[in-house]
Amino acid sequence: MSPLTRVAGRRAAALLGAMSTVVATWTFTAPAASADDIRSRQWYLDAMKADQMWKVATGKGVTVAVLDTGVDSTLPELRGKVLPGRNFDTGGPGRVDDKDTNRHGTNMALAIAGTGAGGGVRGIAPDAVILPVKTGAAVGSGWKTFHQGIRYAVDNGARVINISYGGVADETEAREWQSTIDYAVQKGALVFAATGNDGSERRNSYPAAVPGVVAVGAVDVNGKVAKFSDYGAFVDLAAPGVEIPGRCLRDKTKYCAGDGTSQATAIASGTAALIWSAHPDWTGNQVLRVMMETAGHDGPVPSKYIGYGTVRPAQVLLEGKGNPGDPNVNPLLAAQQASTSTSPTTPQTSPSPENTGASGSGQAKDKDQAAASDEGGLPLWAIAASAVAVVAVIGLVVAAGVRRRASTDA
Repeated sequence: MSPLTRVAGRRAAALLGAMSTVVATWTFTAPAASADDIRSRQWYLDAMKADQMWKVATGKGVTVAVLDTGVDSTLPELRGKVLPGRNFDTGGPGRVDDKDTNRHGTNMALAIAGTGAGGGVRGIAPDAVILPVKTGAAVGSGWKTFHQGIRYAVDNGARVINISYGGVADETEAREWQSTIDYAVQKGALVFAATGNDGSERRNSYPAAVPGVVAVGAVDVNGKVAKFSDYGAFVDLAAPGVEIPGRCLRDKTKYCAGDGTSQATAIASGTAALIWSAHPDWTGNQVLRVMMETAGHDGPVPSKYIGYGTVRPAQVLLEGKGNPGDPNVNPLLAAQQASTSTSPTTPQTSPSPENTGASGSGQAKDKDQAAASDEGGLPLWAIAASAVAVVAVIGLVVAAGVRRRASTDA
């Protein structure tokens, strides 16, 4: 295996300008089949107790649609995992799985359902099935293909829909988005979408801001909201989105670390698939409700930075926590309706810059609020972060003298 190489650079491309930012912080050649090197870098799987959860559920029986640039099914980690799918970018009915020239869709699929074969990436729901829906050849396509893709996905058995994209929409487009999402929700699907990577407060972020969509922000290796993660009242949940392994853009035989709410969204989608596979009789409303109830957040909820908190599927699968509740009531829509009907004189639960409910007050402190671990505090996230640091130090020693900088992915 080649020495660990430091790579600095940022690839930002999307309708929002930074929705799917990838920061390549290391790159290395694909390991031999007997190696477990990539798994050792997936710090978030350890933090989420993935090895223990996989003894209970693996995502089997759940189809996750990835609306993106396509998915490369020829990779060892995705072989036999990818359905034929549909290409709405060109209007053709053919397979789209092996025609991902951008790697973005492929990396989302890896984070969701990679098997780890060949020593590669292991997804949070390794036995889930991927339905690739190509909406564009690169990140930043128009909205029409997404509307077509969502309807196609739910009509073809997808229970979870992953949209690691986003952008602004005018009034007409917003109405079209609402109609499309209403269709998906009525069909029983869960739709997850990225909040964005500008590190800014937003309102007009679509489809994340559409009622019925689960808007996902990102947290780092310390369990804190990532600096690049966009925020606002529309944020619903958060998931790990820093140092997430995937295939490099220019050379798919190598792996690069990616940062972004795109990756966080994929992990949240995989989490839903994991829980749903353990409770196949639940509706999407019930899966989402337990995800919200067991999410880690120390302060009042929802927070405009991480919503109801960071996803913690171990709380559901290992501890049996979370009340699935009414199968016919969408918990997000119900919460939004309750908030809208609340009297102006009634204090809101969402923290403001003056009243964050975090350790101290002020907007900066709320944004730096650490999400609770599965134990209810920070130890597990801190241990994971320390492990990443140790790996990095060892790598730097081994690769002393070979540092280089690049402006794009390897």
